Amino acid sequence: MRSSNPVFSRRGFSRDTGYAGFNTAQQPQAGGNPYAQAPANPYATNPYAQQDTQFGAPPAAAGNVMTMDDVVTRTAISLGLVVVGAVLAWVMLPVDADNIRKSMGVAVAAGLVSLVLGLIQAFKRKPVPVLILGYAATQGVALGVISSIISTYVAAGAVPQAVLGTMAVFGGVLIAYRTGLIRVNRRFQGFVAAAAIGFVLLMITNSLFAVFGGGDGLGFRSGGLGILFGIIGVILGACFLALDFKQVEDGIAYGAPREESWLAAFGLTLTLVWIYREMLNIIAIIQGD
Repeated sequence: MRSSNPVFSRRGFSRDTGYAGFNTAQQPQAGGNPYAQAPANPYATNPYAQQDTQFGAPPAAAGNVMTMDDVVTRTAISLGLVVVGAVLAWVMLPVDADNIRKSMGVAVAAGLVSLVLGLIQAFKRKPVPVLILGYAATQGVALGVISSIISTYVAAGAVPQAVLGTMAVFGGVLIAYRTGLIRVNRRFQGFVAAAAIGFVLLMITNSLFAVFGGGDGLGFRSGGLGILFGIIGVILGACFLALDFKQVEDGIAYGAPREESWLAAFGLTLTLVWIYREMLNIIAIIQGD
């Protein structure tokens, strides 16, 4: 696995040996095959991404290379659109008894559009800012209606609590990653991949039972079991963040083109939306009981 998010599923920025397709050239290891040829930096042909061959330094940050400022700026734009879409949906789509069905219909439509846009971008070889921004805006509309319903009928303070919880997870994982408490390696990535696939399949199964059987499906999104799986979802989101940080760090080290910062922004937005929704579900269950 190369990343938690589909935007990175075909792009292995990672510098760790053996599991990513974009590894930099490695010196032969003791006891290893001296004739084995390591994969090259995929951006070596980029005139702005030439490495210092004498010292092995990362590419100089010049011209068209991705920088941390690019990632921060584009992530802020993407998340800003999510927030704007959510606020507009909250204000313009009331969830009172007379309008809740209409508002829910808009939310479902927006969610489906965001899913389609996200999948299209995931299978694109290059980032398309229009798709990414469209995903952010429509996802914001869906989140806005869902948040409004939960705040109105289930837990009045759920939204600010979920936002603070998401920010806390982001800050905690960032500190843990920067201080080396979280080490992203092949074993970590494999574990997260397996856990994420199992979690998503289980939630899809639960949703299908809820749609065709009524009620809460298998009960994985309500009661004590819902809280447990919500916590698991948040932990998975934290792992996704660590993987995203690793991808961003390695992309910058490789001198990836500046346009790749849109992919980084997309990945981080996907992960933060995931964490927020899991936080919101946990708070709704706890305060709704």
